[in-house]
Amino acid sequence: MKKTLSLLLLACCAVALAHAQTRATVAVLGDSYSTFEGFIPKGNATWYSSHPNRDMTDVSSVEQTWWWQVISQGGYKMGMINSYSGATVCNTGYNDDDFSDRSFVTRSLNLGSPDIILICGGTNDSWAGVSMGEYKYEGWKRADLYYFRPAMAKMLCNIRQHYPNVDVYFILNTELKDDINTSVTEVCAHYGVPVIRLKDIDKKSGHPSVKGMRSFASQVLSVIKKK
Repeated sequence: MKKTLSLLLLACCAVALAHAQTRATVAVLGDSYSTFEGFIPKGNATWYSSHPNRDMTDVSSVEQTWWWQVISQGGYKMGMINSYSGATVCNTGYNDDDFSDRSFVTRSLNLGSPDIILICGGTNDSWAGVSMGEYKYEGWKRADLYYFRPAMAKMLCNIRQHYPNVDVYFILNTELKDDINTSVTEVCAHYGVPVIRLKDIDKKSGHPSVKGMRSFASQVLSVIKKK
């Protein structure tokens, strides 16, 4: 009897371990919407923290972020959360400053070893009014990456080359300029990357509130869990 119970316990442990080992790892490439102090690479600027300015946001715990909810509710493992507040997809930032140290195209090569990559970007490009440039899918030069369209393409090319057999999704924010929306749609279609178009996200100071984060997570999960 004892031997049988021991074998059953071992079998249950083996099943549990196998389940844990097969859970998909999620990485995030993002801007302020996907930050939380202590969960992003050291040196990356953050918007959300456990001691927020209540006039700016009501989000005060990592469990309230959209990506934490996606990972927790979806049964995933947390991978690299490479988010940087204020970052643009391209190398051009606010006031025409050089953002090549924090741009999405630069950080796209630092996402760990994920099974799923969620990209949430384009917001700062829209707010900063960066130039769109031309669609370009190969032969990029450094100067090209200061424009949104070629930088979007180079970012997705980097991801497709460095993370083969990984599911990639681009999350498109609400209230962005039409040029950003159409460019994201065009470039993502070229690389076969599904676009998750957010709707009706409650915001405070232009950023998802606690309520907005819940809706954000729900909309992302409704797409990626169908996979």
